[in-house]
Amino acid sequence: MNRLATPAATGLGDGARHHPAVPAAGDEKFFLRVAIIIAMLIVAGFSTNLLVGRSSFGSPVRVHIHAILFMGWMVIFLMQNILATSGRLDLHRKLGWLASGWLVLMVISGFWVTVMMVRNGTAPFFFQPLHFLVFDPLAVLTVAGITIAAVRMRRQTDWHRRLHFCSMTILLGPAIGRLLPMPLLQPWAWEATFSVSLAFLVVVMSLDSRRRGSLHPAWSRGLAVLLGVFVLTEALTYSPAGLAIYQRVTKGSPGAEVAPLEFGTPPPRKQITGRS
Repeated sequence: MNRLATPAATGLGDGARHHPAVPAAGDEKFFLRVAIIIAMLIVAGFSTNLLVGRSSFGSPVRVHIHAILFMGWMVIFLMQNILATSGRLDLHRKLGWLASGWLVLMVISGFWVTVMMVRNGTAPFFFQPLHFLVFDPLAVLTVAGITIAAVRMRRQTDWHRRLHFCSMTILLGPAIGRLLPMPLLQPWAWEATFSVSLAFLVVVMSLDSRRRGSLHPAWSRGLAVLLGVFVLTEALTYSPAGLAIYQRVTKGSPGAEVAPLEFGTPPPRKQITGRS
């Protein structure tokens, strides 16, 4: 586990052999500031949902577990940047190993909550149920995959921190979706949230490139992965394989009676998320 991960072993980092780790001056402070902005956006998105009555504490236990795990990940991410900036690399490493186990629980929870919402026929009405079933698990798996690559490249700090930021871009989606007028964006609600998240990443990439004088290859690798996931999500949603997955997941449940590629009817009152 303490062996230095070679760039070839990560897939995302093949170009690292040609770009030795030479952190730009002020890297820690720059990435800490961006981490704070990400945390503020996530808190704003979910707290707004609660304040306007679209969210409730009267949710099943699995939803509370899901919320604790994913909000906890944001806290871990922010703390890791604080520890790196303050020079507490010993605590940074220890928290990193805790985060590895936390990530496994996040993947399980992400799949569990999404599957149960689709089986109960309670996917948000501005998403097609099959689309929701595809993009949510794929997003969680992508976060896990990029995070694993970042951990394997932990001794190449320039790659390590930028890959982590690429993975956090994906987790911005749910928060941004709670800040956007999603019903008005139908039928492109998911694509809209993805585009805003991607725009945020592009801005950070541009600012970092201006500081460094060039684009770090970790950004282009991360961006390529995100665009690939976007294409895969759309392709799988409208394929026979996607339909087969939906039928298998919803078999014997109320969700089996819901048309997989039709949008739901807006509720007569505010839709409260996470109630089933």
